[in-house]
Amino acid sequence: MGMRTAVAAMAVLVCAGCAAVQPQPVVQPQIPTIVPPTTISRIPQMVDRPIPDDCELVVPVELFHQKLGRELPGELKTIIGIPEPSLGRTGKIDCYYGVPERQPIAAAPVIIGLATYNDEPTAGGRVTESVDAERQEGASVREVDVGKKKGQFVSTKDERLVMGSLGKTTYVARAKAGVLPDDAVAGALAALAQQAMTPVEGA
Repeated sequence: MGMRTAVAAMAVLVCAGCAAVQPQPVVQPQIPTIVPPTTISRIPQMVDRPIPDDCELVVPVELFHQKLGRELPGELKTIIGIPEPSLGRTGKIDCYYGVPERQPIAAAPVIIGLATYNDEPTAGGRVTESVDAERQEGASVREVDVGKKKGQFVSTKDERLVMGSLGKTTYVARAKAGVLPDDAVAGALAALAQQAMTPVEGA
């Protein structure tokens, strides 16, 4: 009996010793899971695009509000321009966003327009002429990024505009003063111009 008691006591001591030196579980540092971005394919890819006949194919209303950073009440109105051979212009579309109910189309707070010309020099020349005319009227002009291209941000007393050209196509995105804060309007208009020069997926 004495031997069994001694063995049992020793076993308890051994187990107690094992418990005492049992290593604590090591907390592994958490490795952040890197999720590949899913929006790469949605980054607008600007091209010298054909002019559509529907403003929903220029900048869809849902994307318009997203790029603008706010929602505008009102309707989207479309005006299809006619070719003007004397200007070398072969087509034109103007999109009036947020036209208030029972108000003229010119009351739209934001307008986006595309036009196509006979060739690239003519398109670029039209933008230069428009920017120069605004500057002579007292507007301030500075360069702004439109996608990977450069456009011109024009600030007049009543409007803010981003305009430029790509290939044979010109673009302009304009907002009435006060639609967006001045520190945000150039970026928003540049984003709208970029989208306008991007064919809508599936269109």
